[in-house]
Amino acid sequence: MIKLVACDLDGTLFNSKVEISQENIQAIRAAQENGIEFLIATGRGPTQSQQIIRKAGLKTGFININGALVFNKDGELQVKCAIPAAKVTQIVALLQKRHLYFEIIAANHAYTESIRKRIDYLAQMLVTLNPKLTLPQARITAANNKALLNIIEVNSYRELLVNKNIEVMKIIAFDARGADAFIDVKKDIKRLGGLAVTSSSAANIEINAERAQKGIALLDYAKIRGIKREEVAAIGDNLNDESMISNAGVGVAMGNAVPRIKKLAQVVTKTNNDNGVAYILNKFIAANAQK
Repeated sequence: MIKLVACDLDGTLFNSKVEISQENIQAIRAAQENGIEFLIATGRGPTQSQQIIRKAGLKTGFININGALVFNKDGELQVKCAIPAAKVTQIVALLQKRHLYFEIIAANHAYTESIRKRIDYLAQMLVTLNPKLTLPQARITAANNKALLNIIEVNSYRELLVNKNIEVMKIIAFDARGADAFIDVKKDIKRLGGLAVTSSSAANIEINAERAQKGIALLDYAKIRGIKREEVAAIGDNLNDESMISNAGVGVAMGNAVPRIKKLAQVVTKTNNDNGVAYILNKFIAANAQK
């Protein structure tokens, strides 16, 4: 019996237009009404992701920033795992040395040194998700999406690094050239130790504290809730979902998932544009009813 479902956002609950379909919304509500707790598991920060879910009329718990912050459905903090300040300084220096564009994610806000560059990378992401879009169209969409642009522009990251009130939960770097662009910097970061490096697309890397991983956070949350591992399911599509797909009792890969995630999962559902989340949730509801 499935009692807890963790679900990624981008490429999973979101379709290629970065929207949550009515079919998925209805299925989440049905799951909750049938005793299945639904948990959003995302690399996004709390402010951005929670705003999106509230707008859809849903109330859920959250694994935010890849597991650096975990909240129950009442918004109460359950888990926090920041990157040590000394490590943040080292990571920033490495990324700047490699001339990579990156953003710093704290508990309540995301920061960039260039809103223009953020729009450019968001536009590239939208084109990847929806090839029918032209890059100029995608730039307009990105520039007008308040949820996607919920970020603070700073003159320099140095002012953040000296602010002891800001705890850095994640650093995300982008490069349109894809995975090959990160080979060297990933080796540099690995040598620092105590860090987890994942990706939510071929064009980025996400750097967290070692324990800030979706899978670890999911099982920690399940333990708090008194739910067994075999009663937990996880749904995802990309490499930052790997730890929760492999640690959950039932790992579910989207039909559009990268090959590694499909290989790890016990189940493959439909694509994000075919309401794959709703499809598998309805399967869980039906299977639970038979037990």
